[in-house]
Amino acid sequence: MDFSIWAAMNTILIADDEPLMRELLEFRLAQRDYHPVTAADGREALARLEDSSPDAVVLDAMMPVHDGFEVLRRMRSSPRHANTPVIMLTARRGEKDILEALEIGVNDYLVKPFMPEELLARLARLLKDK
Repeated sequence: MDFSIWAAMNTILIADDEPLMRELLEFRLAQRDYHPVTAADGREALARLEDSSPDAVVLDAMMPVHDGFEVLRRMRSSPRHANTPVIMLTARRGEKDILEALEIGVNDYLVKPFMPEELLARLARLLKDK
């Protein structure tokens, strides 16, 4: 299935404290004609939400300043970002973590290590349904 028609129009916020992960995701998203924007911690992620108005967010759970759960809580309580699709991409695989993310309102949850193509397919599906 060709998702490129949706990709060309979409800004994606990548919030992850690992520089190599941000770089990998930024590269893979740009290859698919997405416009990636990055943040290295929760505070920066909240700032990028406001100044870039992303169409979707790929959010790590474990970040400095505000963790991904706090960023997600703030997004869901904001009228501007309440419906922005979010994929949590994290090493946290515990049932408690997954349930907490779902209760807060995450759209999808993917555990590291992951297959980049799977992330891209999940992202395209969320954007298509948006």
